[in-house]
This record gives sequence, structure tokens and C-alpha cells, in this order.
Amino acid sequence: MKKLTAIILASAALLMTNTGFADEAAVKKALAEFMPGSSVDSIKASEVKGLYEVVTGGNIFYASEDGRYLIQGQLFDAVAKKNITENKLADVRKAALEKVGEKKMIIFKPEASKHVVSVFTDIDCGYCRKLHSEIDQYLAQGITVRYLFFPRAGKGSDSYSKAVSVWCAADNQKALTAAKKGESLDKKTCDNPIDEHMALGEAFGMSGTPMIITEKGNVLPGYVPAAQLAKILASE
Repeated sequence: MKKLTAIILASAALLMTNTGFADEAAVKKALAEFMPGSSVDSIKASEVKGLYEVVTGGNIFYASEDGRYLIQGQLFDAVAKKNITENKLADVRKAALEKVGEKKMIIFKPEASKHVVSVFTDIDCGYCRKLHSEIDQYLAQGITVRYLFFPRAGKGSDSYSKAVSVWCAADNQKALTAAKKGESLDKKTCDNPIDEHMALGEAFGMSGTPMIITEKGNVLPGYVPAAQLAKILASE
């Protein structure tokens, strides 16, 4: 995150002047030169005069007009009493998840789906295992659970290898359930979205697993029982 912040600031400093703000295409080009594979999704004036909103991945930053200063934080409207940044981040998260797509997720779907959540999970995380051990309860509540991987120990760790093996299994739903129970899996490798999942989790400000993203794009950190989650989703 610090590296990305520095890159965006450097790009902004190169492309902005005291008299104007660079167009989106120019910022994207500069950012790509600093960090191949990363991108700026949008740049526009914020609600505060002279402060610009920069959307990249699953995050929002604010840049000063001259590009010298970058703010990573939340913007509040004290009069309307609302969190402007969080409201926008919800839409940013939804768009980022849609960009990943369900073909790059492991999905448990009930016969009649009422709600959809995306869950960043670590195979070896205790509360992640608890959540998955109750998957039938979530399905009974009409909740579709879309899994993305976030091995907290990082790339190359045992948890990371397990995630890859699960993804590459012939039946990855069955493999995930077995792995969550602590069962040994055949080690497999193939093209997989694990790194993409991890990058997105970091962009979302991942602080622990499981992390649940609701269908509205809101974040629910940690384990939430099925009945309670159903009530939360129904009230959104």
C-alpha cells in the first residue's frame, strides 16, 4: 500500500500543475511506467475545492491540485453527517469484484439465492474454518458465498500453496471443504487467481480474515453468523 501511495503521488507530481489537473489517460500512462500492471481507474474533482479524487484498484486517494500532497483517508461531510469516502468506496469495491468475475471465485450457491457476499478467506484461519463449517446455514438463509483467497502468511507460504492446490483441484468446492477441515490435499499447480485475490484484499484494506463484502460493497470484518448476516443483508 505504501508503495502504491508513493507511485500515485509521484505520478500526480509529474502530471499536475498549479493551473490544472492531468487527464486520466496521462495519469494511467505515467503510473504504468512506475508500476507495470497497476492502473488509475478514475480522476475527478472531489467535493472539496482544489482536492482531487483518485480511484485505483479498490481504493480512493485524494491529491492536491499541484500534485504535491496526497491524502489517504476518509472525507466526511460534517453538515450532512455522512462519510463521503466510504459511500463511494462501496461502489468501488463492487466494481472491483465484478472486474475479477465469478469465474475466478469458488462459489457456494443455494437453490434460491436472496443475497450474495464475497468472502476473503485463509484456509488455515480459525474463524474462516468456523464460517465454512457452517456453510449450509448460510445457504439455508439464501446467501450465496463467493470465496476469494487471502493467505495471511503471504505468497510462498504453506497456506498459499494450499490455496493454489484447492483452486487447481478437479472439484475445488470439495477440495476447499476438505482443506478447511485440515485434511491433506494433493499438491497441484495451475494458472490461478490467488495473487489477484490478495492484491484486491490489500486494496480493500484487509486487516484480517475472514473479510465479508456485502452485495452493496460494504465491509464486515471477521466472522458473522448466518442468521445475523441475513439480517444485515436484508437491512442494506
